[in-house]
Amino acid sequence: MHELAITQNVLDITLNHAEGRRVTDIYLVIGQLSSFVDESVQFFWDFISQGTPAEKARLHFRREPAVMRCQTCGSSAPLNSSFTCPACGSEAVTVEAGEEFYIEAIEVETEEILT
Repeated sequence: MHELAITQNVLDITLNHAEGRRVTDIYLVIGQLSSFVDESVQFFWDFISQGTPAEKARLHFRREPAVMRCQTCGSSAPLNSSFTCPACGSEAVTVEAGEEFYIEAIEVETEEILT
């Protein structure tokens, strides 16, 4: 159910940005390690955006791959199941990318909606 809360935040940010204009598209970036499910976000979006300038706006989802950085040699690589650096074999790795969730872009019409 955490998708409902995050989707409400996306709607709030979107409406604030739109300043009364109709929203047509929202581009979201979701990390591979994020627990957010695209279909759940879309489901809640369709429900909570009803009656707002963002109703019927298209959500576009882009998944970001998980990336790890080696604390020993400094190299970055896609996260692997062994959690070891492919360059030096060290297990001293940290997640550098893949946990994000953010709005990349919001597209709005240029004319204001009369309410």
